[in-house]
Amino acid sequence: MGFAIINLPRVYPRRPDYQKSKRMIDLILCIVLSPLIIPAVILCALAVYLDSGKPIVFMQERIGKGGKSFRIYKFRTLKANFDGSQFQPFMRAYIRGDIGNDTIDNGTYKPMSEKYISRVGNFLRRTSLDELPQLINVLKGEMSIVGPRPNVPWEVEEYWPWHYERLEVLPGMTGLAQVNGRSCISFNSIVRFDINYIENQGLQLDLKIIWQTIGSVILSRSAG
Repeated sequence: MGFAIINLPRVYPRRPDYQKSKRMIDLILCIVLSPLIIPAVILCALAVYLDSGKPIVFMQERIGKGGKSFRIYKFRTLKANFDGSQFQPFMRAYIRGDIGNDTIDNGTYKPMSEKYISRVGNFLRRTSLDELPQLINVLKGEMSIVGPRPNVPWEVEEYWPWHYERLEVLPGMTGLAQVNGRSCISFNSIVRFDINYIENQGLQLDLKIIWQTIGSVILSRSAG
């Protein structure tokens, strides 16, 4: 199942050699770091279960490259049986650019109150460890380690025509926007960072973003 893309402004060069190298680096990093990742995944899963039971992993439909839908994996950080549909109007307005700096709390564009987040979930969000299961998406070729963060279908419905340019490449676990503000910047700013990344993508930039992401995670900057 895919998502219809309309009015895609332009098509970027495919650069097959770079794409092959990027895919190889994704796989190598997953393999080389597996001795660290596997124990971390086990500990996170156990912590989620002991704190708030099942489900341990949260699955959600997202829109990836070319408008193709896929199921993303994350550790559950919200309390069990939480229904976040009441936050859809806020996020739709955020995508459209109707949310200004004067309407947000704590300098972030996250409508989620702390009361909906579990104790372990709060830690996982601050450290970005909740994203670890997305390595499954990377191994499946649905995502890359570096690329634009994927949105859910109803968020993509609110895209302006130029926003669709961010769907030209595989979505990522981290990206240029995530090391330049993350949830503290407007969606238009996020898309501009994504387009800047697409226009200048290369292995050097990918490695730079990965390095900056490690620093952001350690300092828990703009997490949530």
